[in-house]
Amino acid sequence: MKSMTSTSEKILDTAQSLIVAGGYNGFSYADISAAIGIRKASIHHHFPTKAELVAVLVDRYRQQAEVGLNSLREQFSSPAEQLRAYLNFWQTCIRDASQSFCICAMLAGEMQMLPEEVASRVRAHFHSLARWLKSVLATGAEQGLFRLDKQPEEEAQMLIASVHGAMLSARAFGDPELFTTIVTSQFTRLLVPAR
Repeated sequence: MKSMTSTSEKILDTAQSLIVAGGYNGFSYADISAAIGIRKASIHHHFPTKAELVAVLVDRYRQQAEVGLNSLREQFSSPAEQLRAYLNFWQTCIRDASQSFCICAMLAGEMQMLPEEVASRVRAHFHSLARWLKSVLATGAEQGLFRLDKQPEEEAQMLIASVHGAMLSARAFGDPELFTTIVTSQFTRLLVPAR
């Protein structure tokens, strides 16, 4: 049973890398087979369809993201530090190329072509992220840490767009520091200046 779990995890890890590199339509089971040295039939044994594979992958990604976001609440009492840590996570991932792109953002670019079982999970990820950011921003505003020009929901959406747009810009220009420049200006815009 352990090797089965290990094989399915390898398949998921490889699929995640391939999606980050080229999106949903940018890979096939043949690519996974070549990358990890197993037959396509073995991949189909674990994940009968590509849609099922990517749906499971997005579920895993969402769970990891939710655990990560919840741990930020536990590690940092200040909403400003929670938000800074979230932004720093992506900054570090993009700088060291450990996870240069959010797979849900990559998949969102192909939303109209995704099978519904994948698209619904991608939407769920963004709803969950928006709820977390809204909560952090609202709490920070109540504590006098953030100055919000719009309602927390709108600010959360603007922040999501900035973070994922910064990922695109960093990738397009081949400049990981561009991500930092963009998100730092957004973070600074939100912060109430220290007196």
